[in-house]
Amino acid sequence: MEFYRRSTAEVLEQVKSDSGGLSGWEARARLERDGYNELKGRERVPVWKLFLENFKDPLVIVLLVAAAVQAVLGHLVETLIIVFVLVLNAVISVVQTQKAESSLDALKQLAAPEAKAIRDGVTVRIPARELVKGDVVILEAGDYVPADGRVLTGESLKAEEGMLTGESEAAEKQSGVIEEEVPLGDRSNMVFSGSLIVYGRGSFVVTGTGGDTEIGKIAGLIESAEAKATPLQRKLESFGKRLGLVILVLCILIFGIEALRAWLSRGEADLTAGVLDALMFAVAVAVAAIPEALSSIVTIVLSVGTNQMAKQHAIIRRLPAVEALGSASVICTDKTGTLTQNKMTVVDYFLPRTERELFPENHKEWSTGERRLLHIAVLCNDSHINEEGKALGDPTEVALIAFSGSKNKDYREIRDSFPREAEIPFDSDRKLMSTVHSFDGQRTLLTKGGPDVLFGRCDYVLLNEDTVPLTDELRAEFMLANEEFSGRALRVLAYAYKHIEDGAVGTGDEQHLILVGLTAMIDPPREEVYDSIADANKAGIRTIMITGDHKTTAQAIGRDIGLMSEHDIAVTGRELDGMSDEELEKRLESIGVYARVSPENKIRIVRAWQHRGAITAMTGDGVNDAPALKQADIGVAMGSGTDVAKDSAAMILTDDNFVSIVKAVGVGRTVFDNIKKAIAYLFAGNLGAIIAILVALVLNWINPFTAIQLLFINLVNDSLPAIALGMEKAEPDVMRRKPRDIKEGIFAGGTLRVVIVRGLLIGGAVIISQYIGMQHSEEMSVAMAFSTLILARTLQTFAARSNSQTAFQAGFFSNRYVAGAVILCLCLYGFTVLPGVRRFFSIPEQFGLEHGLTAAGLALAAVILMELIKFAGNAARRTKAMTS
Repeated sequence: MEFYRRSTAEVLEQVKSDSGGLSGWEARARLERDGYNELKGRERVPVWKLFLENFKDPLVIVLLVAAAVQAVLGHLVETLIIVFVLVLNAVISVVQTQKAESSLDALKQLAAPEAKAIRDGVTVRIPARELVKGDVVILEAGDYVPADGRVLTGESLKAEEGMLTGESEAAEKQSGVIEEEVPLGDRSNMVFSGSLIVYGRGSFVVTGTGGDTEIGKIAGLIESAEAKATPLQRKLESFGKRLGLVILVLCILIFGIEALRAWLSRGEADLTAGVLDALMFAVAVAVAAIPEALSSIVTIVLSVGTNQMAKQHAIIRRLPAVEALGSASVICTDKTGTLTQNKMTVVDYFLPRTERELFPENHKEWSTGERRLLHIAVLCNDSHINEEGKALGDPTEVALIAFSGSKNKDYREIRDSFPREAEIPFDSDRKLMSTVHSFDGQRTLLTKGGPDVLFGRCDYVLLNEDTVPLTDELRAEFMLANEEFSGRALRVLAYAYKHIEDGAVGTGDEQHLILVGLTAMIDPPREEVYDSIADANKAGIRTIMITGDHKTTAQAIGRDIGLMSEHDIAVTGRELDGMSDEELEKRLESIGVYARVSPENKIRIVRAWQHRGAITAMTGDGVNDAPALKQADIGVAMGSGTDVAKDSAAMILTDDNFVSIVKAVGVGRTVFDNIKKAIAYLFAGNLGAIIAILVALVLNWINPFTAIQLLFINLVNDSLPAIALGMEKAEPDVMRRKPRDIKEGIFAGGTLRVVIVRGLLIGGAVIISQYIGMQHSEEMSVAMAFSTLILARTLQTFAARSNSQTAFQAGFFSNRYVAGAVILCLCLYGFTVLPGVRRFFSIPEQFGLEHGLTAAGLALAAVILMELIKFAGNAARRTKAMTS
């Protein structure tokens, strides 16, 4: 039932109550039937189950099998290392999942602890959770509304419900019927659970409790909204499954070939040894192919991105959000405070038949009209600035005292000169406010209000220095100015006055006034937003405004800042409700602004863009934004927003500024570039090792690596350069590219080609090195292969820094982290050949300087070839671009 479209009598009849409230026994019966007035969440997944979920991954299964084989063969150190890495990654995953599930808890904290209800004809305080439908509740300024309800009585009742509607100003409440269907923000005869009464007093009858309230519906949306995996998470998961299956098949194939070879050889002892060798080959392939530290390295690189984003006023709550933001192709942003300054500002004014466009800087030169306009704006005004310099009061009135300050006239000076003697407070029926002051010994009523009301109360107009009758011609001038301001989506106030006699004043005195002028104000766009919208457009990112504000205002701001093109349109939440999914799909690209929207509308908009394959970012600050923030690929909460919004989001903007989002996108793109560089670095090295193992298998050589050697390279040596690659600066074209296609694999964009080329070169160098070592002994061949592999993979770091620049062009020391990582890795290799340690890494005593220099020369030759191939490819592409 749409209670706001029904009279109070009809509502009371519907909920089976009356203005005297419920009896105690009836309330208890309803409580038993309907349940408590509180939010309920779905049961959470146990920690142990979340932990075990991590061991379903095919790559993890392959490593567990490899660890089991190592244990059977008595290699306990290798087994413990593999198990430790897997358990560590699982613990990290569980912690991140647990942290992401606090939105509903924050929503529950908005519930009022107590309520003043009428029970058995007496007003009593009861726990708010015990309220039921039909209860009559008393409200006063400072109370939190404990449930949804229809207003029965109200005296200047105002509620702050921006968390639900997105409106920055308190909503005025009244008990009259609203005939038409209107959005939540315009239901002035309803109050909603969790909102705050900031002015007046009144009563309401409860029409919804718990899950039936607007906050309850939002809680349901939060629970049902899908927490989206980021593009990188989805790609790594998909790739991991394929890689795991390929490795498993390859290991089985290698074991089968080696076991068959042993079976065909002579002697039972040879058969046992052959089977063990087959197992070792299979395990070596598994350990060589899987970058055990990849998950940790990606996490660390993302963490580096979070620190960089923090410098752009963006606090990351969930690490994958860094990469997701870099993939964003659509940003759905709020207006107030994000695109605008969240501060009403007077931007224009009108005085009849005046040639001046600005107040003179010297207030002594002001005309009578200018002085009177500013006096009314400041004196007929309840806002003020406290000792800490914070403006308090209605945003519109705060804008008027700021306007005075901008004209070099401190509002306090005016108020001290003309103290208030009486007042007629503002109310929503009159749409006027009046105060009484004395000017030159003459008692004067000052009035401000809506032009549509005030024009009808005026018989005269202050024209230059004289008071003249308000003719139809002069009235038309005022109306034209008002229409022109309204067409620019400006909020207009009119100002008037009249001299009065001594005695009490009332609303009847607000007649036969002298009209002075108009002021026009708006929450203006942030200056830097214009360039940021343009930067987003260049980066191929579509910006959409979704706001609780009125359509005209939102559309004017959207066109002003370049968010809307000439052919874009604005639609309201009500218009959106009237569209089918097919119609929305057709019009989606042309809608630049959504106004007066509901939480359901926001989720629908996000899902529509996601259905198109767009990675969607959504900003918000209120409770009403929480479901969409969770549904979006990247939810961005405002630092000044509610805890519910922050807990539902993956990122928080400390400065509430759209500009910070665009800068963070650049950081996110750079982070993804660096993650791909790290992945290419790791897999190129692993491919080189696999090629060397397979060639040794085919040529019937000894396995070129031990499992402990491969684990040392993968977990220790390779981790440092991969992390250092995460520190690379942004590529010059990072914000001139279009967002990447979400269907694109992690090895797309030439990455697979790079991995194969580098892998072949590293593998070739290792094969040659092992062949040279074979001329001495099998033990020496293993030491030579290990040395060449670790040195080639280390030096490859310089080639991995950029796909478009050589190491010389990028500068060897422009990333000091890379230089440091390479030096440290060379030291780690030196550690493996130390006396007493080399035995652990299967390096014989005979391995000396000559062998080390040979291995280093082969590794360096491989890296030089990588750079020459890169240089030739880039030159060919530049030539092709110039000729096309």
